Amino acid sequence: MFDLQQIPRRVLSISELTQIIKQSLESSFPLIWVQGEISNCRKHSSGHYYFTLKDEGAQLSAVMWRSRAEGLLFTPEDGIKVQARGALTVYPPRGNYQIDVLRLLPVGVGELQQAFEALKQKLQAEGLFDPSRKRPIPRFPDRIGIITSPTGAALQDIRSVLSRRFPSLNVVVVPVRVQGVGAAEEIARAVEDVNRYGELDCVILARGGGSLEDLWAFNEEVVARAIFASEIPVISAVGHEIDFSIADFTADLRAPTPSSSAELVAPDRAEIIDILRNSSYTMRQRLADRIAQMRQRVEHLVLSYSFNRPKDLLVQYSQRVDELEKSLASASFRLFEKVQKRFLSLQQQLNALGPRNVLRRGYAMIQRDNRTITRAVQLKQGDETEIHFFDGAVPARIQRNERKETDETVL
Repeated sequence: MFDLQQIPRRVLSISELTQIIKQSLESSFPLIWVQGEISNCRKHSSGHYYFTLKDEGAQLSAVMWRSRAEGLLFTPEDGIKVQARGALTVYPPRGNYQIDVLRLLPVGVGELQQAFEALKQKLQAEGLFDPSRKRPIPRFPDRIGIITSPTGAALQDIRSVLSRRFPSLNVVVVPVRVQGVGAAEEIARAVEDVNRYGELDCVILARGGGSLEDLWAFNEEVVARAIFASEIPVISAVGHEIDFSIADFTADLRAPTPSSSAELVAPDRAEIIDILRNSSYTMRQRLADRIAQMRQRVEHLVLSYSFNRPKDLLVQYSQRVDELEKSLASASFRLFEKVQKRFLSLQQQLNALGPRNVLRRGYAMIQRDNRTITRAVQLKQGDETEIHFFDGAVPARIQRNERKETDETVL
């Protein structure tokens, strides 16, 4: 870096002076916007553009490199009024300063329309306008964002409609410039910011009416790509109903005016109350009709033969049980009598065969040691026995008669 205080004290070479001027100029004007008419425009075989920007009092050399020229939405030609954004630089071999153009925008209506159509075709070919990618706007949003000028009428119109239709809706206003140099970049950054914020159900891009030049910020590619990349549904409300912008085609929903965007995004509170009231009445009426219908059906069933058949069967079976119970009692009694008669008969037979009745007929029973003797061999000489008669028992001793082979009993 040259010390400027030492410049008057020594002789500078042209290269040194040019280098000093270059450093001073480029550091003082790193990035600027200028407006002028293109003249002496020529496109080099390398693809670079060389031209002059002039107005009524001065002119400025300009260069636009091929990498940047490929993104132009129009063809630079002599006589086209443009706005150029770039950095001032010095070209030492010729000792002149020039602007290194980064962006070039046409100013005239014809050129703007040409640029509009070119960008529209380009983005459409890339699929930015594809209806299949557009997201639905929430029917009952809780919080919405509005990207617009804080002093414009569009914001007041939207707020007025929102307060009338749905006062409880939360609104986040993101202030931006909507016209002029740098407005497109602000709008694109605002779209990116609300997505980073991430607590909005949808966002409105709004601007009042104006000329094509006034609305041009919403025709910038940077805005279209920010809308396309947004994860939050975007409503474009730019200009009047007859105005169309690139933002309109890219957004998830286009509103003809800022006021209509508020009507599209905010449900009508009064209408919702009416719907709920009517739905409540309808549900109550249908429920009452259904209850009456079911009551009538129940009454019909109660009176029906099928419903009363079990009751009739129960009466019949109850009567049958009584009859069976009576029959069972009668049969049981007859069986008891029969068994009793049989028992008495057997008892009589048993009594007739009993020992006492046998003894009554003249028989006797001999016992020894309380055991009945049934055979003579069971007795021997001298055995003590008892002879049982019908009317009692007498003791006896066994004596064997030697003259006879039979035993005698001595009483």
